[in-house]
Amino acid sequence: MVQCQRVVNDVLQTVDFVAPDDRVMFRTCEREKDRVVFQMGTADPDRALAVARLVEKDVAAVDVNMGCPKEYSTKGGMGAALLSDPEKIEAILKKLVTGVSIPVTCKIRILPSLQETVSLVQRIEKTGVAAVAVHGRFKEERPRHPVHCDYIQAVARAVSIPVIANGGSLDLVKTNADVAEFRAACGASSVMLARAAMWNASVFSSRGPLPVETVMEDYLRYAIRYDNNAFNTKYCLCQMLRDKVESVLGKQVQASQTNAEIRYWTTGSEPEGAQSAVNTAPWWLPAVLLSSRRAFKSVCFCVCCRREYPPQITPKMFLLEWSRKEKLEQPQYDTVQRSQDRSFQSTVTVAGRKYRSSLWEKSKKFAEQASAIVCLRTLGVPEGRIGEGESGLVCKRKREGRADGPAGADRRKRPHVASVPEETQSNGGPGAV
Repeated sequence: MVQCQRVVNDVLQTVDFVAPDDRVMFRTCEREKDRVVFQMGTADPDRALAVARLVEKDVAAVDVNMGCPKEYSTKGGMGAALLSDPEKIEAILKKLVTGVSIPVTCKIRILPSLQETVSLVQRIEKTGVAAVAVHGRFKEERPRHPVHCDYIQAVARAVSIPVIANGGSLDLVKTNADVAEFRAACGASSVMLARAAMWNASVFSSRGPLPVETVMEDYLRYAIRYDNNAFNTKYCLCQMLRDKVESVLGKQVQASQTNAEIRYWTTGSEPEGAQSAVNTAPWWLPAVLLSSRRAFKSVCFCVCCRREYPPQITPKMFLLEWSRKEKLEQPQYDTVQRSQDRSFQSTVTVAGRKYRSSLWEKSKKFAEQASAIVCLRTLGVPEGRIGEGESGLVCKRKREGRADGPAGADRRKRPHVASVPEETQSNGGPGAV
């Protein structure tokens, strides 16, 4: 997040925080400005403040996660790793409290002893935070272990700031009626839910739990309206399906590559409403808004083994021949390398328009082939795959090339899977900038 740029997305009417590689790391809107709390994982006061200042005009509060026990968090000194470093906890929270204009909160797990837990929360209170959430499990414990309501209750009695009870999903909270009981058992001001909300968001409704199919359909409507990343959409839906994830519907959801496909399999209908603004977006939208007009599809691009392409035929070659046939200038490829992981991204210019894959590849040649596929699919031109039929685009010298030439050597190399954005219906171009 610290490297992100804040971008006002006029197409979706959102505010996007976009990483240098064009991925949208966080998207929000005016409607939820006073409700969304931005939670961060951090081990550095200065970086935490930089991120908080980046988002403070678009969220209700910022929260520091000091309770995540997962290795990807603790390995970097974040999450539950902070519990053993109260000085750093104080430094981070004081920096945030004095540095931003919105409330600052944090979430912790309980420590090995009750006294240690109470002492830590009292130190946290002195930093000026607006509230503290307490997950009632030790950092070694997992959801299968019972939540320690007595620890949360003792903390709530020891401090004057609001204490938010966390960790009751499944064990104690299955419906909305259970929320009040969990809060009372912990003596807390409120309750934080994660797993129960992921499984069925209607747990917050006083009308009682809704059928999961209804919740899925409502969720999909928002996912499509705000162009949520399709892989994240699939993850959320699979969490809702739970033990039904291996059902016919579950497998169809898992196999889908776009939000539109997911909606079709789950509801039988196509995207509607505000999404039409995305589908008809002009091709010249700023590059930073590209993600709001893309759907992603992973295709097997075997330059080496030729399993999906005839010998010596590539999408890049097809694009060149199509350009010649249309009497256009030769496609121009502009490839850049990302310093942090040495990955490549290529943009191809054809007839004054630019196309690219939003994902980065491990080699320059794969990046160029990916951008060629994006262009060909946008233009509705065959890309040379077996089964597409005779296009007449590829010149004879390529079709008659020796099978034991470079292609033969390529066959011995490993295939590569390239992730390529595929245009949604009536869109202006998946990688057009």
